[in-house]
Amino acid sequence: MARRKRGEESPIRITTASAGAAADIAARQKRYLIAMGVRTLCFLAVAGIAITHFGPGWLPWVFVIAAVVLPYVAVVMANAADTKSDGFALQDGPSQDRELPSGTDSE
Repeated sequence: MARRKRGEESPIRITTASAGAAADIAARQKRYLIAMGVRTLCFLAVAGIAITHFGPGWLPWVFVIAAVVLPYVAVVMANAADTKSDGFALQDGPSQDRELPSGTDSE
């Protein structure tokens, strides 16, 4: 393989395939952990409100409902496939020009 010189362009990309499985799993794990972190904060908010009796009486129930619903949401988010395009488009792709010119009528 030839080495690239500094300042040269990046290598030519010849596929529009999505990122690898490891990157997909890492993104799913990140989404799941964020959702579970929010759920943990909801439990801590319920405990804090119960101890200090801060806010209206319905406020702890909002956090309890959020803490109960978030696991379902987290699993759905983690299992959702990443369908976002990376914005890459193949250049010099198929053109509308015909490959072969039309034939001549010699007969």
